[in-house]
This record gives sequence, structure tokens and C-alpha cells, in this order.
Amino acid sequence: MEFTTEPFDLDEAPAHAVVAREVIQSAELDAVDVGPFGNTAEGGADAVLTAVDALLRRSLAAGATRVSLQVNVIGEGEK
Repeated sequence: MEFTTEPFDLDEAPAHAVVAREVIQSAELDAVDVGPFGNTAEGGADAVLTAVDALLRRSLAAGATRVSLQVNVIGEGEK
């Protein structure tokens, strides 16, 4: 999955971005890459869906006004 939260603040990470990072880094995912303009994570379907639920709920509660999210499903032979 790939996601970003808004609004952006280039001077200091907003609370919603910090919360989103904490959610993803503490989730039971196989790979996580957090950056200033986009974040990616990989894992099994259940782990990703659980992380997405927490990500949306907690980042919106922390002040995000938009969460852009893309989820890709990769078959076993496509990794």
C-alpha cells in the first residue's frame, strides 16, 4: 500500500503524519518505508487491512483532512 496524509507542513511533521507513521511502524507488516512525501508498506492481506483501518481512524482523529491511499494486490508469483 501507499499513502499520504494532508495537510502538508514542510517545517515540522504535523500530528496526523506522526500518528500515521507510528501506526504503520507498529503494525505487523513485512516492509515499511516512511518518507516526507509518501509512505509504503507491504504485508499479508489481513495485516494490511488492519493497518489501513487504524491508519485512517487515527490520522483523521489527529487532524488529517485528507488521506490518499492506494492498495495493490500482488499474487504469489508476482513478488
